[in-house]
Amino acid sequence: MNAGIIGVGRYLPEKIVTNADLEKIMDTSDEWIRTRTGIEERRIASDDVGTADMGFEAAQKALENAGLKAEDLDLIIVSTVTPDYPFPSASCMIQEKLGAKKAAAFDVSAACAGFMYGMITAKQFIETGAYKHVLVVGVEKLSKIVNWEDRNTAVLFGDGAGAVVIGAVSEGRGILSFELGADGTGGKHLYQDEYIAMNGREVFKFAVRQMGESSINVIEKAGLSKEDVDFLIPHQANIRIMEAARQRLELPEEKMSKTIQSYGNTSAASIPISMVEELENGKIKEDDVIVMVGFGGGLTWGAIAIRWGK
Repeated sequence: MNAGIIGVGRYLPEKIVTNADLEKIMDTSDEWIRTRTGIEERRIASDDVGTADMGFEAAQKALENAGLKAEDLDLIIVSTVTPDYPFPSASCMIQEKLGAKKAAAFDVSAACAGFMYGMITAKQFIETGAYKHVLVVGVEKLSKIVNWEDRNTAVLFGDGAGAVVIGAVSEGRGILSFELGADGTGGKHLYQDEYIAMNGREVFKFAVRQMGESSINVIEKAGLSKEDVDFLIPHQANIRIMEAARQRLELPEEKMSKTIQSYGNTSAASIPISMVEELENGKIKEDDVIVMVGFGGGLTWGAIAIRWGK
């Protein structure tokens, strides 16, 4: 049985914070942010909108897109490092909001690689026949753990949610191969104490190397070549890191998803948010081979090669 994506959805807060807005509250500039990161604006959730609220909105859309009801779900996996509470989990809160009474639920904490970890966990349940429908949500409210006085990190992050329903798909489609990895020795380079703290230089070096390597690895594991790749959806962390991955795959610019300018780094939500955008733009088509790749605190990384379609 092949596991693949049978429904997608996303949610983005209404409030837009531009680089010009940040110029007013910290020592930075639009040019400095754009040239170093590619970010022009980001979405920030209001105080009364929580992580589970955003995840619920994206989940509802994914279910609708899949033509399913909440009671059709067997499992809910939420990838997040910003749950509303240590417990109950964001997944249990979303389960309650959806009314998905027969679904088991748990959270995954793998930072910006979390969505990859969630999808591959879901894949196992589908391919063993244990479950029919698994909801995977990537959601973050990073604005609540950002130090708005630290210009090196505050300019990077945004809030949002993306969701997919994983289920059985026809032969030759769905998830073709994957790679997950972790290097705990690098945890000191990207972590949360009270706020997000990052050694930008070390994270950059790690990300450029790992994004490229993992992308190549999943292509090879799928028995494909670079020429077979139709589209790349990288974690939207930094335009220079994303470009390095694209160049490693020798893809033209139009074959890489680029949403960072509009939403910033939304951690576990960035890949599903980008996926929905590119589907709406018509850039992802039936039977396209897509590579998704991400990296995050931990340090963690993950990549998936998938052939689009049910």
